[in-house]
Amino acid sequence: MKHKFQYFSIGLISSWLGIFGLASFLIMVVMSFLEHDPDHIALWHFTLENYKDLFNPIFLQIFLKSFYISFLVTATCLILGYPFAYIMSRLPEKLQSFNLLLLLLPFWTSSVVRSYAMMSLLKAKGLINMILLSMGIIHTPLQILFTNVAVAIGLIYNLLPFMILPIYANLERFDISLIEAAKDLGAKYHTIFCKVIIPLSMPGILGGCTLVFLPAMTLFYISDLLGGAKALLLGNLIEDQFLMANNWPRGAATSVLLTLIMGIGLLIYWFKSNKGTRYESVL
Repeated sequence: MKHKFQYFSIGLISSWLGIFGLASFLIMVVMSFLEHDPDHIALWHFTLENYKDLFNPIFLQIFLKSFYISFLVTATCLILGYPFAYIMSRLPEKLQSFNLLLLLLPFWTSSVVRSYAMMSLLKAKGLINMILLSMGIIHTPLQILFTNVAVAIGLIYNLLPFMILPIYANLERFDISLIEAAKDLGAKYHTIFCKVIIPLSMPGILGGCTLVFLPAMTLFYISDLLGGAKALLLGNLIEDQFLMANNWPRGAATSVLLTLIMGIGLLIYWFKSNKGTRYESVL
């Protein structure tokens, strides 16, 4: 009976992923090679024009801008998240659980609602400008909302937990005796950090960077709300192709390209995180 339930559960999950995951992706792949038709979703004529259009200077500019913002967001999340994850991993178990609760608490609210709350902080008459004006640091309100800075702040706020959790999960299993052994051998703290802690926590770093970098390019509602029409990311491009331009083939081609980028990132993470395990199994 137990084995039947296991087979049923695995079959149900596999069917769900196959229908709504793999099948939908294959439909997007086929759609990306079809011709655009204003009166229909697509014409059944094979073409590579949809992929050639992605090398248009306008599209390339959006791609480069998306990569640039995603890189800055990922780097900032890493700088902020790594110390937090390291300190949290060294706390007593009860405090670790409490900090995890505080970290996951914002997820109980929709990210769209949290983005609207961020707008109230960043607007000209928002809380941040009111505090800075009352302290005399600035004399005129800062124009933060509807800029790339606002988009980056919103992305960092929403994606920071995705950087902290993989690093914390990796550091929690860290053998503290390795640090003590390095100290006994005369290593300074910065040497221990660079030569021991960072290399052993690299799988968590790569996992966090993957979970932050890729969504940072596609969370179109954050750039819509906080950046207005001035901040177009890759997610906005896909949204506009499907909903505004009604060009499903080109939107599908952009989605396939994004999926390939995601796949490359996951392969790099898999290779780096399992390299040591594979070598150990061979030895």
